[in-house]
Amino acid sequence: MIKKAGNEDLEILAELAVSLWQNHSISELIREFSDMMKHGKSQFFLKYENALPVGFAQCQLRHDYVEGTTSSPVGYLEGIFVKEDYRKKGHARELLAACEAWAKERGCHEFASDCEIDNMDSLHFHKAMNFTEANRIVCFTKEL
Repeated sequence: MIKKAGNEDLEILAELAVSLWQNHSISELIREFSDMMKHGKSQFFLKYENALPVGFAQCQLRHDYVEGTTSSPVGYLEGIFVKEDYRKKGHARELLAACEAWAKERGCHEFASDCEIDNMDSLHFHKAMNFTEANRIVCFTKEL
């Protein structure tokens, strides 16, 4: 079952998301997700199997330039995660479909995503979900 997540799901979301974004704490993610929900910036979906939360996805609308797209706004997959024991069962596909439907309902004609260049699992997932690679970049920073 896919559930559109609400404030009552913040702890479950954060517990799943900390596996994806390991440089954050659960409490940080709860605060961040709560703020996003309050301001309508993102939509979160939870995937349940036998009443257990096994995955989540976060999507939002991007109004700035999105690499490889020609329209605005663009639906954007900010994050998707399925617990290892539940992978290869179509759960991520269902979560992505929920995100795409959400974006279509908001007038989007394109949907995009990104991943780290060395994240082979994510690269394979995106290709299997019919995403087309738009570009590869290297990001730089420096102290001022």
